[in-house]
Amino acid sequence: MGERMAFHGDKKEGTWLLATAENRLKDWLVPKVPKGVETYHLTMTTLLWCAMIILFSFLARHWIHFLWVVSFAIIGQYITDLLDGEVGRRRNTGLVKWGYYMDHFLDYLFLCSILIGYGLMVEDHNKYLLFYILALFGAFMVNSFLSFAATGAFKIAYMGIGPTEVRLIFIIANTLIIFFDGKFEIAQMLPFVLAGATFALFVTVYQTQQMLWKIDMESKRNAEK
Repeated sequence: MGERMAFHGDKKEGTWLLATAENRLKDWLVPKVPKGVETYHLTMTTLLWCAMIILFSFLARHWIHFLWVVSFAIIGQYITDLLDGEVGRRRNTGLVKWGYYMDHFLDYLFLCSILIGYGLMVEDHNKYLLFYILALFGAFMVNSFLSFAATGAFKIAYMGIGPTEVRLIFIIANTLIIFFDGKFEIAQMLPFVLAGATFALFVTVYQTQQMLWKIDMESKRNAEK
């Protein structure tokens, strides 16, 4: 049997706007994680954050200030997601392939929980827009995984936007809804989010297929030589 290729799913590539600040935050937080808290504990807390988001989005239909708790859960998931892999690397206790699988599967559930939460608050005739957003964001995930399978490089940020910035957008949306006392409707933002995400997806897929085309053509030229 041939030698198995090294797995690099734990090494994320790409540049996003808040990357530098995020690395500083990570360096500050990791030493503060209690020794009894392992990388897999941090990964699995996403289930707790998802449950909180759905529950308090439902309650926000009756009192809009419950959205503060939703934003807190988004921040909590960001921190545990930021720390889980880094804690494993620094302590040499990480589960690389398990972490890759569970981390990204739970990221998808996290996205679904946010959109389910918004679905509980928007009017029925606008719910289809949330399915469109799920399809678009899911397409970015699919692009990352397919590109990773073809190149071995796992890219999570596109056009300077990564998961951190997406979480920030959700928190800003919640804050606007609260400050405008529910008069600012999520549906008002959705067409702009959809237009921007659709354009970014088009550019991302075009660039990815161009990169893979060049790799294939280079391999063909080398084979012919």
